[in-house]
Amino acid sequence: MANDFAPASRSAPAGRFAPSPSGDLHIGNLRTAVLAFLFARSSNRRFLMRIEDLDRVRPGAQERQLADLASIGLTWDGPLLQQSDRSDAYSSVIGGLVAEGDTFECFCTRREILDAPTAPHAPQGAYPGTCRDLTTEERDERRRTRPAAIRLRSEVTTFTVTDILHSEFTGDVDDFVLQRNDGTPAYNLAVVVDDAASGVDQVVRGEDLLTSAPRQAYLATRLGYSPPEYAHVPMVLNADHKRLAKRDGAVTVADLAERGVDAPSILSMIAVSLGLAEAGEKVTMDDLGERFSPSALPRDPWIFEAG
Repeated sequence: MANDFAPASRSAPAGRFAPSPSGDLHIGNLRTAVLAFLFARSSNRRFLMRIEDLDRVRPGAQERQLADLASIGLTWDGPLLQQSDRSDAYSSVIGGLVAEGDTFECFCTRREILDAPTAPHAPQGAYPGTCRDLTTEERDERRRTRPAAIRLRSEVTTFTVTDILHSEFTGDVDDFVLQRNDGTPAYNLAVVVDDAASGVDQVVRGEDLLTSAPRQAYLATRLGYSPPEYAHVPMVLNADHKRLAKRDGAVTVADLAERGVDAPSILSMIAVSLGLAEAGEKVTMDDLGERFSPSALPRDPWIFEAG
């Protein structure tokens, strides 16, 4: 059954960077993009660019993001992929899962899920199974007052992924959402389908997303795909050792340019943080490619103090 959902054709192996156009990239995002590029190139993979624009799109953000990435010397292979162009692919996969009985309709709000009692040892916010076994009559009654999301009927409670930096990681898997109640494909569904269709077999991203990997890898196996190799890289934190954000000051290319820090200098700062350059040394992406070794990657967060 699972192989029914496999892509029609598989491309050459690839890594990718997949920003959401909700605003300008900050230096932490740029650092992750550089790492995704270096991991891909060092393993002879293609490097793809995907825009995850199913939600939270800010006008002009995509163009600025791509310009900022190009300004530090990042290049990618093939055409730009936009999730908003792939609704038919997502609908086909969801429809197949529904037809196989691998899903169920869920009418719960976020508040109801948070307030509901969960199974022992289940993490806060894990889906408690409220709508999993509703009768036909109960579903019909709920549809009259509330649209339904579609959740995967998971067959496991945990799943283990392999990560280049974290070794094996086992995380929780609940009956997670595949399609929101407004009809929008959920993030976990879209990224799995897109990675498989594009030949992405290496996913490099911030370690804050490590806990998402078991759900996505599990869904990949349910669809007949091979889960990718993961590398969840250290985060960039602010002076208070909290996740870096645009509100922390001069953290975007535009902000730093106003302080006299040009794009090549930004790349050099990132390179220094990765142990790939000396302070003040000017480098290119080609230089970093020659020096990069995954095993030598710093494992601690980079503390970036914005001016």
